[in-house]
Amino acid sequence: TRSQFITKVYVHLFASIIAFVGIEIILFMTGLAESIATAMLSISWIVPLGLFMVVSWIASRTAASAKSLPAQYLALAAFIVAEAVIFVPLLYMAAYYVDPGVITSAAVVTMLGFGVLTLIVFITRKDFSFLRTVITWGGICAIALIAVSIFTGMSLGPIFSIAMIALAGGAILYDTSNILHRYPDDRFVSASLQLFGSVALMFWYVL
Repeated sequence: TRSQFITKVYVHLFASIIAFVGIEIILFMTGLAESIATAMLSISWIVPLGLFMVVSWIASRTAASAKSLPAQYLALAAFIVAEAVIFVPLLYMAAYYVDPGVITSAAVVTMLGFGVLTLIVFITRKDFSFLRTVITWGGICAIALIAVSIFTGMSLGPIFSIAMIALAGGAILYDTSNILHRYPDDRFVSASLQLFGSVALMFWYVL
């Protein structure tokens, strides 16, 4: 039963990644990406960041608590769309102002990192639940620093990005450990949502 649960989680995770990529392709092919990027880059980042946090919180709570499977899938879909939209400005700048190849490179590095971290959990069978406090406080500090940088114009620099990649790695360890040891067998949608969010966070800061 646990093996079936874990299989469902990772099937849903990779389906979520494919859906995310598909949405980005549609947005860029239709020209909507340019409009979204222009609009989001013209306002304070605290606005889309705040909206994303709200959507993320609602989606996570719904997927974790909803008894209806369609409601859980709706929460996952909303989360994927929110991630896709919030990623548009970064992908747009990478594609048109740097080099489209960096997107592929960042994706490869992210998947390699995700693979290594996943193997660590499944091989060692270690319980990484102790990382919850570190991830929570790290996330709060990161949001505070982002807010300060937005209002003061301060550059966070590469050290911040490296720290966030480490935080995302910790989140992947924590989520994978929960998938292995703690998630109820009927919450594979919620588990895949949480893991997708952690992978997306790592991809963002690697890129």
